[in-house]
Amino acid sequence: MTNETIGIYDHATGETIVREMTDSEQAIRNAEVAESVAAKAAKAAEAEAKAIAKADAAEKLTALGIDPKAFGL
Repeated sequence: MTNETIGIYDHATGETIVREMTDSEQAIRNAEVAESVAAKAAKAAEAEAKAIAKADAAEKLTALGIDPKAFGL
């Protein structure tokens, strides 16, 4: 499998160099991507858990005859 490419722009000369990442650069890039994907998944899971908890709380309040809107739900 080939590595991704990296572009380097030299402002002084206006030249753009595009080259293949070294194995170590690619390993670092892969770790960064994996970390980002994991962080997004954790954030999405947290948001879903909060939404479920909010819906459960509203349902329990409704079962008790209390308007959930009184508590901002």
